[in-house]
Amino acid sequence: MTIAMQGGLRPVRMGSMDVETSRSADGAIYIRSRAALPGYARSLVDSLDDWADKAPDRTLFADRGPDGEWRRLSYAEARERSRAIAQYLLDRGLSAERPLVILSGNGLKHALAALGAMRAGIPYAPVSPAYSLVSKDHSKLKYIFELLTPGLVFAADGGAFADALKAVVPDDVGVVVARSPVDGLTTALFDEMIATMPTSAVDDAHSAVTADTIAKFLFTSGSTGMPKAVINTQRMVCCNQVMIASALAFLQDEPPVLVDWLPWNHTAGGNHNFGITIHNGGTMYIDDGSPTPGGIERTVRNLTEIAPTVYFNVPKGFELLCHHMSANEALRQNFYSRLQLLQYAGAGLSKHVWDALESHAIAATGQKVMIITGYGSTETAPFAATTTWPVNRPGEIGLPAHGLELKLVPNGEKLELRLRGPSITPGYWRQPDKTAESFDEEGFYRIGDALKFVDPDDAGKGLLFDGRVSEDFKLSTGTWVNLGQVRGAIVAAFAPYVRDAVLTGLNRNHVGALLFLDVEAARSIPGVARNANEKALAHDPALRALLQERLNDLARRSTGSSNFVARVIVLDTPPSIDASEMTDKGSINQRAVMARRHELVEDLYAEPVPPHVIVAERTRK
Repeated sequence: MTIAMQGGLRPVRMGSMDVETSRSADGAIYIRSRAALPGYARSLVDSLDDWADKAPDRTLFADRGPDGEWRRLSYAEARERSRAIAQYLLDRGLSAERPLVILSGNGLKHALAALGAMRAGIPYAPVSPAYSLVSKDHSKLKYIFELLTPGLVFAADGGAFADALKAVVPDDVGVVVARSPVDGLTTALFDEMIATMPTSAVDDAHSAVTADTIAKFLFTSGSTGMPKAVINTQRMVCCNQVMIASALAFLQDEPPVLVDWLPWNHTAGGNHNFGITIHNGGTMYIDDGSPTPGGIERTVRNLTEIAPTVYFNVPKGFELLCHHMSANEALRQNFYSRLQLLQYAGAGLSKHVWDALESHAIAATGQKVMIITGYGSTETAPFAATTTWPVNRPGEIGLPAHGLELKLVPNGEKLELRLRGPSITPGYWRQPDKTAESFDEEGFYRIGDALKFVDPDDAGKGLLFDGRVSEDFKLSTGTWVNLGQVRGAIVAAFAPYVRDAVLTGLNRNHVGALLFLDVEAARSIPGVARNANEKALAHDPALRALLQERLNDLARRSTGSSNFVARVIVLDTPPSIDASEMTDKGSINQRAVMARRHELVEDLYAEPVPPHVIVAERTRK
């Protein structure tokens, strides 16, 4: 164990991540932790019951009620009500073949439904609310229902989800809602579930749960097609929590307090953070905010009231939070008062955000708070690697978790990552072909990412994320373009006015980019109308002049054709979730954008240059 104290850093107890490496004759590099994986629970519900005995009245989850006040669910209440829900599900014959599907987002009732299903040994599947509430055709939701054949569906608000429920729920499948029953569907109220009297069947079902029992199905983001249902076993969920606690050792010292919005239909929120709370006897305050200009106001309110001991967010969330901390001393003081660690995931953290987090910490406490990132995916439960030491730049993912083995395979210019261990999924539900192609001959999961060593001569210094193996492309000259690096450079150069960039250039003479605007940030530019929509912004002279200047600066820093962005187009419509341009996590599907906007891609290479194309100028006028 180490206590990180360097450079004015607030002390925090972290675990050791020592590794050993070996090489095969074909050039593959194997990296594994020297430490063995400690024992872990049979089921996450066992951890719940353990803490319900130790601290029955402690708040497990809390969310905001209609009156704006916190509603609390204790460990003892969670145990009692999950037993009732387990009986309700068993009475209706649910199973892996007919699982529980949850359509609504994070909340106390969602948590109880999940725990009740796991207690009964019945898988549940939390589905992105966007597939119900944002999508117009419900195509992904229909696909999910056809794949899973659910036995019961839960949605907190029947009124909000009525259109989706009517579009996808078969006549023989029941629906449970917390409020607003849906006409035309067999609908029960959530209160009926928790009023069910549990029998010995619940104990029998829970006793039959093993490490191989499916806890849940989590869906991939669908960035390369329809979402896949990733099998998450109790072994994956439970051993991953021991991996996390071994690395973030301070979690074992006192029950953690989380203020968290990350959606439970994704592995970061639903496995990592949900599990950290239960495994360590902690408390999660469910943040009803989000990393958007409107949603951040609710997050600010929550963090001004509740001081977290560890805080997880995506880079955009940290950026918006930093903006508010600059003008809100009460927020800053409370946020950092008990904080031991900041962790970001989902994308790279910009240097200006990193610096702001450190400066706010110093202003509030006189010390920095350690900032790390984790690495993993839906298929890895998710925790697979992290740093347990201070780093001063984004992109370092550290070393593998205890019990996990990495394999780096030479692939063109890169080292392709593969993973093997007890926290790796056994595969995709009812898709044996996808499962087979996702594992190599040694049983390593092919994640599709590339890594490189911080120091090729010392593996102990950790690993760096090096983009996706399949995303890189060659220009017509044969020069390789590292998509991840160039895309990151574009977003950083245009920050905060551009939220993402789609790169073009395969078999072309130069790199081009299609830019998605951050509308709120773009509206803040002097001279730009505060109510301008994307179409108006794309053609606004003040915005285009600023982007021209930033593009020129980026061009002057380029070292060759591989990182010289010659032309860009500002897109005048947002990415479409129905056209698969954007996943429910908000990440951009490069291929789908280029396919849907192929005419604009051609404009990036047209001669003469169309007027909506911004061309880089390397020389100053």
